[in-house]
Amino acid sequence: QVQLVESGGGLVQAGGSLRLSCVASGSIFSINAMGWYRQAPGKQRELVGTITSGDSTNYADSVKGRFTISRDNAKNTVYLRMNSLKPEDTAVYYCFAFIAMVDNTRVFYTYWGQGTQVSVSS
Repeated sequence: QVQLVESGGGLVQAGGSLRLSCVASGSIFSINAMGWYRQAPGKQRELVGTITSGDSTNYADSVKGRFTISRDNAKNTVYLRMNSLKPEDTAVYYCFAFIAMVDNTRVFYTYWGQGTQVSVSS
């Protein structure tokens, strides 16, 4: 079994910063790409960005230059640093990871965190 647990969400004023963390735990053999989605009220889930096992990153146009994804492979953790936050960044943020488990090392499945709320006030 694998679990992803996020932390770091909260309420912040526009222009402020937050850092989200997501820790993967369980019978993990290998983690490939990791990343973050977000879902605002009444909107579809949106990809925020991804980071590969080789630390290559991609971002949605709406967050480029403001958000940074990083990872610590020793800790099975992915981070999302959010600067210059805007009210339109308000959403539930979900981490995900492509993980192979120790009992099936050839197959990677997608696992999701439970989500953490980020609210940005104007």
